[in-house]
Amino acid sequence: MEKERVIACTPDLFLNFVMDVERYIDVDDKIGSIAWANREETLTEFKFQPRMPGLPLPQPKAVAQMRLTPGERIDIRLAPKPLNKLNHRMAHFEASFSCEAVEGGIRATRMISFTFNPVLRPVLEPVLRRTLPRSVERELRLTQETLEKDRR
Repeated sequence: MEKERVIACTPDLFLNFVMDVERYIDVDDKIGSIAWANREETLTEFKFQPRMPGLPLPQPKAVAQMRLTPGERIDIRLAPKPLNKLNHRMAHFEASFSCEAVEGGIRATRMISFTFNPVLRPVLEPVLRRTLPRSVERELRLTQETLEKDRR
């Protein structure tokens, strides 16, 4: 699933906002409470409580890694085993943010992909197919509002 939005800001402002997960949590309803976060230059690693839209049951805590390619993109995945053992059994997850300069700012692109194990696929895929696009549209809209308000 992929969504785009034009935001009146620079690539660095956008990407640094996303990499600051403790600030980004304000616009992303898929990130619940954060247990800890560590950022070192181009890597942010954090442990959090996932909140997938439309799934009322608690999901297992996860450790995510965000890798920054300065000025271009952020690639996100679950930290490798032994962390996230249960999460890795449930699904393969990857996501990204990318941006390109356009007239008046950037075109921000948000991609999220889940490949569920065959047992969970019939239950989880239809729910996320229906609910995830709205969540990502909200996330990009709130990101735009936050970054454009900060520029005033």
